Amino acid sequence: MQYRGLIDRIKRDHISVIERFLEQEEEKIINAVVIAKDVILKGGKILIFGNGGSAADAQHLAGELVNRFKMERRPLPAIALTTDTSVLTAISNDYDFSQVFVKQIQALGTEGDLVMAISTSGNSPNVVEALKVAKEMNLYTIGLGGGNGGKMVPFCDTLILVPSNETPRIQEGHLVFLHLFSELLEIALFS
Repeated sequence: MQYRGLIDRIKRDHISVIERFLEQEEEKIINAVVIAKDVILKGGKILIFGNGGSAADAQHLAGELVNRFKMERRPLPAIALTTDTSVLTAISNDYDFSQVFVKQIQALGTEGDLVMAISTSGNSPNVVEALKVAKEMNLYTIGLGGGNGGKMVPFCDTLILVPSNETPRIQEGHLVFLHLFSELLEIALFS
């Protein structure tokens, strides 16, 4: 097997996707930071969710915001809705997995809060349902996806899309966004 050739192709694909992502979505990324800053300054919080690798990204972002990214500063109010196994399994068992984020948003969300939905396909039923409910509750909705955004498109105030249909490249773009968002938000709030 030609490992070096595969690595070279993956490297080229990664660099190309990330460059196009940052060029195409720069204004939306800035808009997401401005919205998050405004939400936090008004006493609101950020609720973050997704499935699988996107759940890990939700937890990663919440950790960067609650703890710190690069600056020594006060903690920011962010909650990953992917971490409470008792809540997740109770809702899944008693209702349906499509409700795991809906019920948490209904319990924890307040008008003016921000929800950030992470989905490589944009088609996960629990993510789409949560975005619908968040819109009904007058929460700001930011979607982080890939390709054409899938079914979450009409429920996002801001939709940031990695220009790829390959899950690994989309997830790599999401990681770039998480770090960029965290750094810009710290600068916006604390510089």
